Amino acid sequence: MTYKETLSWMFQQLPMYQQKGTVAYKDKLDNILFFSELLGNPEKKFKSIHVAGTNGKGSCSHMLASVLQEAGYKVGLYTSPHLKDFRERIKINGKKVSEEYVKGFIKNHESFLKENKLSFFEMTVGMAFSYFAEEKVDIAVVEVGLGGRLDSTNIIVPEVSLITNIGLDHVQILGDTLQKIALEKAGIIKKGIPVIISEKQPETEGIFKLIASQKNAEITFAEEVNTKNYETDLLGSYQKKNSRGVVAILKELQEFKIKEKHIKKGLNNVVKNTGLLGRWQVLGELPKIVCDTAHNKEGLGLVLKQINMLGFQRVHFVLGFVNDKNLDSVLSLFPKNENYYFVRPNIPRGLEAKELKAEAAKFDLEGETFKSVKKALQTAIKNAKPRDLVYVGGSTFVVAEVV
Repeated sequence: MTYKETLSWMFQQLPMYQQKGTVAYKDKLDNILFFSELLGNPEKKFKSIHVAGTNGKGSCSHMLASVLQEAGYKVGLYTSPHLKDFRERIKINGKKVSEEYVKGFIKNHESFLKENKLSFFEMTVGMAFSYFAEEKVDIAVVEVGLGGRLDSTNIIVPEVSLITNIGLDHVQILGDTLQKIALEKAGIIKKGIPVIISEKQPETEGIFKLIASQKNAEITFAEEVNTKNYETDLLGSYQKKNSRGVVAILKELQEFKIKEKHIKKGLNNVVKNTGLLGRWQVLGELPKIVCDTAHNKEGLGLVLKQINMLGFQRVHFVLGFVNDKNLDSVLSLFPKNENYYFVRPNIPRGLEAKELKAEAAKFDLEGETFKSVKKALQTAIKNAKPRDLVYVGGSTFVVAEVV
């Protein structure tokens, strides 16, 4: 199979959660444990950092990888979802896994994957861990896909774990309260392994303390031990919370020689070192065009606060969502009397633009529907004045169509 045919085969086995939603979610680790055993338990052959959370886990994962690279280490980075190319999920020192490796891995294990009905995510995790082991990385930063407790990445025993912000997302799977969701995220806390909580939230603090106590794991709330604000090339004031958790994690890595200069340089070169896309990414000027993958109440709340701080003349929102999103919780955040361009992300679970327009009208958000994200963006840019902002977001998959 060619690389393109290989990806097509992977997508067709058991569906991607990002594409299909809850039907693709597996609530046990049996398959990944079985697959890992077949692969020789590669996750035991490299050191790792495990990162979970509702918002910020992707940014934090890339920050950690960047700093460790600046300190001279060979760093694996596993993240999801990808925006443009599947290989974005698996990198070493910012370089994507080769197409040849992807093809070879699937070819070598195709019969096992089919016979045992592994999901897209399970086979991807196995691929990443095998790649990191074969390439003998010094350490890998591993981002949880969804939740934590039952996520396929949760077979690792890391040096330290990081849990970022907790918000109401994927409530059909993880629970409909912050406490229930925190309990799922806390599932990555391992016996005797320190855990950093990057944001102290009254609704979830007790959950994390309880689980850490049960696991005899040292727990640290980043804001209590690190009040210094580091600069980062990841734009957006909300990155300050993320960087505090990252710095607290780095201080736990006693075996690694990480100096202040590595932290500063690493945080200022995240995009260059890791190739991160879609976090307050500026696509153009006059008017300023920005895209961001924030897609839930907490994440979008931070982004909208950032927009308000910058004081643009008008804002043109190119928005699209998936069809299982709690629209009331997010649409209520958006300002009235701005320009809205409603779109449907080009995936099976994309919410129809007409339905989004009708829901938005309930919150006095007025705009037009478009058949494609590209057409909506072109129209927004045409309508915008030099001092306006054109913002593209609402879903990772909307952003994927413009970066």
